[in-house]
Amino acid sequence: MTELLRTPLYDWHVAHGGRMVEFGGWEMPVQYTGIVEEHHAVRKAAGLFDISHMGRLRFTGPDACALLDRIVTNDVSKLQVGQVRYALVCNESGGVLDDVLVYRLPDCYWLVVNASNRLKIVSWIESQLGSFQATMHDLTRETAMIAVQGPQSSAALTAQEAGAWQALKYYGVLTDPAAVGPEVRLLSRTGYTGEDGCELVVPADQAVAVWERLIQHAKSAGVEVKPCGLGCRDTLRLEAAMPLYGHELTESIDPLTAGLGFAVKLDKPDFLGKAALVEIAKRTDRPVRVGLQLSGRRIAREGAAVFAGETRLGEVTSGTFSPTLEQAIAMAYVPPSHAALGAAVEVDIRGKREAATVVKLPFYQRQK
Repeated sequence: MTELLRTPLYDWHVAHGGRMVEFGGWEMPVQYTGIVEEHHAVRKAAGLFDISHMGRLRFTGPDACALLDRIVTNDVSKLQVGQVRYALVCNESGGVLDDVLVYRLPDCYWLVVNASNRLKIVSWIESQLGSFQATMHDLTRETAMIAVQGPQSSAALTAQEAGAWQALKYYGVLTDPAAVGPEVRLLSRTGYTGEDGCELVVPADQAVAVWERLIQHAKSAGVEVKPCGLGCRDTLRLEAAMPLYGHELTESIDPLTAGLGFAVKLDKPDFLGKAALVEIAKRTDRPVRVGLQLSGRRIAREGAAVFAGETRLGEVTSGTFSPTLEQAIAMAYVPPSHAALGAAVEVDIRGKREAATVVKLPFYQRQK
């Protein structure tokens, strides 16, 4: 049995009551005081997440951009320094190997990948290097990644960091020590909760100091930044209708079917999976990712079948009881014939049908 990896903050989590679980090959906190309490903290104030399990890959060399453009669906060549873009890594048939963030920095590119897919993506990229003059360096173990999410996130930052963060556009990134301070290698205005906030990459040996400094700085400003686990990270991202690899995204689901066409640039030069995606784009019968609002409080878990009468339409990919909306919600793939807003369907929850309605995604959207 493979030994689970631990982030630089593992001991802190254990010492402060984090309930540790296996996730993507890592031991991670699923919660501290409770999923609902932590969820509300992010929506109303701010939450602190250890996301060091996410893979961080750095690319240098004259062909770094060309290599990434070959591998991901978005157009890396159009990225300006300081921009971050969402993209997909696809196989030749258009299936999703991972969803990623691409960062354009002054002297390199970064790719942030899902923890469970890091080794797969590293291997995939190595198989595509060929004659590209580019070097990939896996920074995952030598750095830590921390997310501060919520409407009062800036309270956790130093004045210098807050100023730099507020100057960033959404999906912007800074690496200049003069702007973000010497201990922060990267500061981005990104997140996976549906709230505004930031993500920081710091050296592994400084992770605990930075984590505690964020908590204390917010406290001195009269704001509680609550440590949060993977449990509320999932309920938050589901309310925001953000796909999760292994649920809404798999190697058998393409990004167009998943509703992620904004991150697929079919007009750019050839990339892995492009030919298949060009054909998929012509289809009008492909399933649609929809939101479901259930009539009761029972939760429709992954794999629950969705019906219209006796016709099986598809299945739920993610479901929860929304702490913000106080109702059961889910995402599912259904045929276009049943994807219209307001369509009535039923979900089989442990052998009993529950009425549900197709609703607009996202379920929750913050006030801007």
